[in-house]
Amino acid sequence: MNSRRTKIGAAAAALAASAMLLAACSGGGAADSGETTGTLDFYTNKAAWEPDFDELNGASETSVDISLNTTGYSDADQYDAFIKQSFRTSKSPGLFTWQTGSSLTELVDEGLIAETTDIWSNAVDEGWVTEDLRETYTVDGKQYCVPMNIAYWVMYYNTKIFEEQGIEVPTTWEELDAAAETLKSAGITPYYQTSTLFTFQWFQQMVAGTDPELYEGLSTGEVEYTDPEIVDIMNMWLDQHEAGWFSDAGSTVDPAVGLKQGDYAMINFGSFFNGSLDGAGMVSGEDYDMFVIPKTNPDLERTPVAVESGPLCVAENAAQKALGLAYSEWWMSPEAQTAWSEARGDVAFNPKATVSDPMLDELGTTVASDDYLVYDRYYEATPTPILTVALEQFGAFIANPGDPLPILEIIQAEADKYWADQE
Repeated sequence: MNSRRTKIGAAAAALAASAMLLAACSGGGAADSGETTGTLDFYTNKAAWEPDFDELNGASETSVDISLNTTGYSDADQYDAFIKQSFRTSKSPGLFTWQTGSSLTELVDEGLIAETTDIWSNAVDEGWVTEDLRETYTVDGKQYCVPMNIAYWVMYYNTKIFEEQGIEVPTTWEELDAAAETLKSAGITPYYQTSTLFTFQWFQQMVAGTDPELYEGLSTGEVEYTDPEIVDIMNMWLDQHEAGWFSDAGSTVDPAVGLKQGDYAMINFGSFFNGSLDGAGMVSGEDYDMFVIPKTNPDLERTPVAVESGPLCVAENAAQKALGLAYSEWWMSPEAQTAWSEARGDVAFNPKATVSDPMLDELGTTVASDDYLVYDRYYEATPTPILTVALEQFGAFIANPGDPLPILEIIQAEADKYWADQE
């Protein structure tokens, strides 16, 4: 996930570097070369993933005669500054990583991102992606970018604890609550929770699981955080706190280690968490497993599942625009997603791809069915100024649970300011 923590020194250095770049390369972007094979310059804020992208070159060279020349940034602020400045130079990237939500919409509104509607239409027709995922990449009825990766936010659990307590995998919210009560009665903390950064997931889960339209309304300003339904959901969260269902929010124990040693039985996290659990010495399918969190409202036709998706984008004025779009088209294919899943050890967004981890393979197939509704994770769905305040306030609530209305009023005050500026 992209950190949004301010790093003043790095940001200043990035701006200085960008100023030098502007001085050397004034004017707009270069004309598209029209080339659809060759070496594609690729910029990413996932510096640690460079070996994974390099590993893909064998597959892409064989299939479409394109290889990536990857430049990775490890500092999010520096990267964002570089990308935004590059649009005003002849160095607009042929392929780069970005964020969905308001960050992507901003670039689309400025005409800086190449359209990918045809690529998406073909992928949907081929059964490579779902309509729900297409919505994540849709702005004013058109699609932009393609998914670099996805992670579904699910519930991981310690299988040995479940077995010892005779708990079956919950398929309804009522069963999930019953499992939490059983665990607490046995002296086992049901859920992991933290008061820093990852403070949003239980809120997003209960709001979307109650009413997906209510959840979406928060991201568009049509629903206020002080709406009675939101207050009721927060009070449900408070009741769970008072029942002792959550772990110490200030613990410094690694979450994967905590699940392994039984500090708690369950943890709501993205499907990339397999790697952390494997690294902690837990065995997939033996020591830990996962399940899609049941919908809070049993009357919903489909079970909502939060998806975290980072896009691969092509600049509209890039000299390598055609090359970037050709790679994007290949990227959506089962072949590319099979290679990516093998390199990353993660779930594939294409249900026709082959995923080596049986647990992740089953998750991808399950969520792609008509029984599930994929929605944007709160971190991407919420405009940045509102998100910053909300993460702080949710963290305060988690650290010191109490009447939720005051924190909701603080978040709504920031939302009022933001949406007023958009008029």
